Amino acid sequence: MPLPRFDRLVIPLWMAVAAVAGDIRADLTVSTDFEGASAVVDRIDEATHEVHVRPGGDPARGWPCWWYLRIDGLAQGQAATLVVRASDRPARNNGVDTGRPLASGWSLPDRAAVSDDGAAWRHSPAGVRDGGRVAYQVMGTGGPLWIAWGPPFTARECDDLLAQAVARRPKHASVFELARSREGRPVRGLRLKSPGTDNLPAVWLQARQHAWESGSSWVARGFIEWSLGDEADAVWLRAHADVVVIPVMDVDRVATGDGGKEADPHDHNRDWSPVPFYPEIAATQRRLESLSTDGRLAIFLDLHNPAADDRRPFFFVGPADGLSDTARAHRDRFLAFAARRLDAPLPLDPAPRVTGPAYHPLWRHKSDVWVDEHTRTGAVAACLETAWNTPHSTTVGYREVGAKLGRAIADTLRLRHGDAQ
Repeated sequence: MPLPRFDRLVIPLWMAVAAVAGDIRADLTVSTDFEGASAVVDRIDEATHEVHVRPGGDPARGWPCWWYLRIDGLAQGQAATLVVRASDRPARNNGVDTGRPLASGWSLPDRAAVSDDGAAWRHSPAGVRDGGRVAYQVMGTGGPLWIAWGPPFTARECDDLLAQAVARRPKHASVFELARSREGRPVRGLRLKSPGTDNLPAVWLQARQHAWESGSSWVARGFIEWSLGDEADAVWLRAHADVVVIPVMDVDRVATGDGGKEADPHDHNRDWSPVPFYPEIAATQRRLESLSTDGRLAIFLDLHNPAADDRRPFFFVGPADGLSDTARAHRDRFLAFAARRLDAPLPLDPAPRVTGPAYHPLWRHKSDVWVDEHTRTGAVAACLETAWNTPHSTTVGYREVGAKLGRAIADTLRLRHGDAQ
């Protein structure tokens, strides 16, 4: 009987060991039959309690670096080892198939994300590297154990977050559908706005143009939670800005457990063209152009995660020579506020990196560059890359970055509003 398709597996451990240990049945199973999951299971070793896997994503749907699985049947206090090696499938880069696998660093974080309920995530102990693989030690609790490249954030988490926001601030928060994806999934967002206010400066935050960059959605969550709170800066922002947050842009590849970056024909952050491939990008462009026409677009931020060796958050921005004097001044002020607010344990690198011709053949089709070139309100446009491969790159750490980002946004708008403190 053939096994199910590799990216949606439920493998009982007895099947893996029967050939070498006789027909001895164990109760452990490895599963990837749920939203966002992805893994190729290479081997399960009963004697050593080792599970060997690779990322299971389709390279045509983005870099195969994301992995996420569930182990069932580990007894309370039973130790096990998850051994992860990089995908051996050829990856795309700069819009073409390279014919070579993706560098292993993208797939092998220092620590894995672990959960007992699929909702609350913690770091595993630091993994042990051995060439092109990493072994992560985990401990059973008597129930299911979810393990992932980073803390997952799927449509379920997004919907729960948006519902909680409306329940907490029903007068300020509303949920809307930005678009339907190419595969028919809703792309949902949150709007925060004081009742009875119009023509306020607009702030647009979005995350997850690259599906594997799950930490960016957690930063968006931290910003939303902070924006709903009672801190003076958050109260001021709710009263003086019209805020939109899209926690997940590439909903299709988040759902299927694919990487998203460098997808065929290109990923979301190479799609900011005159005729976008993805409906959610086209819908975002229309809304941003409308806000610009109304003279209201003030800040656009696109949330990402960078490379494994980037241990500090940093911003990508478009070339300064493409900005008006006003836009350049606004951006410089925002970056200064962000450098002050985004402090330890994930301190911002104050020097932004500039997107230009050497970055990518489609560099002009990146979100921040598109906003620079297609809006005329002096809006700040930048991509925040929050480090994912540090001890503080947890759900708590990411959410703290989101809150600090909110304070920097409030600082910037206060100065523009003439209400600086």
